[in-house]
Amino acid sequence: MGKLGATGKKWLLTLHLLFSGLMLGEAFVFLILSITAANTSDAGVLLGCYTSMHVLSKTAVRYSVIFVMITGILLSVRTHWGLFKFNWLIAKEILTLLSVALGPIGMYVWTLKAVKLTSAEGTGVFQDPSFIVNRGELWTGIILQILSLSAILVLSVFKPWGPRKKRHNPE
Repeated sequence: MGKLGATGKKWLLTLHLLFSGLMLGEAFVFLILSITAANTSDAGVLLGCYTSMHVLSKTAVRYSVIFVMITGILLSVRTHWGLFKFNWLIAKEILTLLSVALGPIGMYVWTLKAVKLTSAEGTGVFQDPSFIVNRGELWTGIILQILSLSAILVLSVFKPWGPRKKRHNPE
């Protein structure tokens, strides 16, 4: 596969940015729904918040992550950036792996558990130790997701640390 031309690169970058923005927006939706869930005593609202998060984790979160990874890899291998030529790109790749663990995997598991617990116990769920732990894990995941996606955005804009140093082989 050869390098992309200017127009192809712009289209691929546009798709990458659209799906990246979707990922960050989803993380903020999770935050808003979690704040709502934390401030309600209504079992219906609580279940609605967790159900909405779970539906998002099964749909938009999964697909945005898949398309961000596909477009990101294509941008790396089909342009001058490469997969491992720059330190800032390697940092983005590591943060992307964290985002994958938190997004489609973590959010799915935590919201599914929250839906099950809330459905079974209603407002009694607020005293359930497993609900309290799960809610804390969900909050932690949401905050880490927002921080990692924000860091990826900053790295993409500023591109710090430059290219990796080439190892000199004295052979």
